[in-house]
This record gives sequence, C-alpha cells and structure tokens, in this order.
Amino acid sequence: MNLFDYVRPASVAEAIAAASEPGAAYLAAGTNLLDLMKGGMSRPMRLVDLSRLPGLDRIDHLPDGSVRIGALVRNADLAHDAAFARSYPAIAEALLSGASPQLRNAATVGGNLLQRTRCAYFYDVASACNKRQPGAGCDARGGENRLHAVLGWSEACIATHPSDFCVPLVALDAVVEIEGSSGRREMALEALHRLPGDTPHRESALAPGDLIVALRLPSEARAFAPHARYLKLRERTSYAFALVSAAAAFHIEDGAIGAARLALGGVAAKPWRARAAEAVLAGARPGDEVFRRAAEAALADARPSGDNAFKIELARRVVRRALALAAAGTPARVPALPASPFSSAPGAIHGV
Repeated sequence: MNLFDYVRPASVAEAIAAASEPGAAYLAAGTNLLDLMKGGMSRPMRLVDLSRLPGLDRIDHLPDGSVRIGALVRNADLAHDAAFARSYPAIAEALLSGASPQLRNAATVGGNLLQRTRCAYFYDVASACNKRQPGAGCDARGGENRLHAVLGWSEACIATHPSDFCVPLVALDAVVEIEGSSGRREMALEALHRLPGDTPHRESALAPGDLIVALRLPSEARAFAPHARYLKLRERTSYAFALVSAAAAFHIEDGAIGAARLALGGVAAKPWRARAAEAVLAGARPGDEVFRRAAEAALADARPSGDNAFKIELARRVVRRALALAAAGTPARVPALPASPFSSAPGAIHGV
C-alpha cells in the first residue's frame, strides 16, 4: 500500500477543502475503498475520514411526505427503519439482498451510491483497464465477459455498476444533495452515474471535492408502496452481486396501471431506467402480454458485449417476473431470502 495522509475534518466545509486537493479520496466505512487500496486499484494520497461528521447519519421523514437520508446512514439501519420500509418496500428489500449482514451494518448510503465496479479485469492490476488506467485498453472485451454489460457499453469499457440499492432509487426518482467548493446543489440520481463512452474513468458527474451529503425520495414515491418489488438474480443466493436485477413499481387505479416505474441492475455501467417500458405499461391492465411487451421495450437497445447474449433474454424474463410480483402486491413481510426468485415463503416480520 502506498503512503497517504489521513485527515479527520470536523465539518462538511473542512472535508470539502481537504478533498479538493489532487489525489484525495473520501473515506466513510471503507467497505469498498479499503479493498481497492489493498489491491492497488486505488492509490489515494490523502484520505478524508467522514465518519465523525455531525448530522449526516439521520433519517428524516419530512412534513411534505418525502424522506431525507443522510449519507452516513448505515445500510442496515435504513433497511430496518420500520417507517421507511413501509413507505419504500422495494428499497428495503434491495438493501437486504446486498452483501452480508456484517457489511450492511458498516456500509453507508453515500458509499453505496459510489461503489466501484466488480469487473475482474478492473480488480486485476496486471490486466488492461481503461477505468483504472485511462488509455490502457479493456482486456474484458476479449476475456471472460459473460457477466458484463448489455446496455450502454462502449469499446472502451463493458463493466457494470454493482449496486442493488441504486436500482429502486433510480426507479423512484431519488435525488442526491451535493456540497462542493461552489456550494450546494441537487441532482437526480439517474444523472449521477455516467456511461463509459471514451472516458470510463469518469464514473460520475461529481467534481473534485464534491461530497454527497444526503439522498432524498419525493413524497410521490410513497404512492407505489402497495405494488413495489425488487428482484435479483445472481449465481448464488447469498452474498453475490446481481447478474440481472429489476425494480418494478405500479400505482394501480380501478384495475389499470396509472403509473409504472421500472429500472434494471447488472446490465450497464449505471442503474438503467427503462422509460420506454414504463410508457408501454401506463394505462394498461396488468397481465402477461403487457409485461412481455414492456420487457421487450426495456431491452430493445441491448446488445452483447462479449459472451453474454444470454443476459438479454435473461433480463427480459427478470423484468416480466418483477412486474408480475409488483402487480400481485407488496407482501406484508420481507421474504426469507430478500429479492431472490427462489424465495416463496415470508420471513421475519419486517416494517409492520
């Protein structure tokens, strides 16, 4: 590991000033960053420890019906907040399907949004990777790439974004609050992550020193609570990243879909909002045929980036099943295996 400075600021302003220097990185729980440092994938010259900053570890249910989640809220604390789980069940289910209980107890909301890809070539410093070293090439293009992107990829990078949490957040129009050297601003979470293009090392819209201080869900997102699910298909049920996942939510009125939300995970370098599919669903009555057409629309632009053509059909099927689960209604209890297609029986009472 390279030598680095360690700074523990007392305020957000101090943190931004310290992190605006070249080579600086923010440290929260470190569940991703410390692994990257140990493996040589990340070599920051300064760590700015956010863990003691006041006021960033709160979940605030606001008078207008929205919720504001501080960037230092732990994933487990958010998933087990009863009021949050009732209002945003698909997000709670996504959180409980990610990583292990130990990691969920440590990992933070802000860190989850900005975690790096799990592409094996990114993690192997002996491999060429444009994301790790701009201009080096992409060994994944001719390598073992069955897990890689089928939407939004480029010749420079075919990696996928690993977060479960981000998928229902994007579906429900979450907003991030950012503070930086130029002040405070807000941004739709959907716009935070970048597709690779020719610059895959630029993974987000954040400028140097920018700090995500909170995440906010609009009051309108609560209307989807009765019909909202997250479905995650992975190569093993426990402690694995999604091969393909989908967050689906409906607002159903008089037997018809008044509004629909759909986002996919594991298919692109960012959580993928399927707006064309939402348009197919709006105004229709829930059923297999309209779900099939929505799945086709969601994957209309998909193309293999290597030995992964199967992922396109797999994603269609995951979308259809997620839509069917959402239409059937949000269960009163989180399944024993959250978000798993193999879970049929409810587990411990949660969020009621």
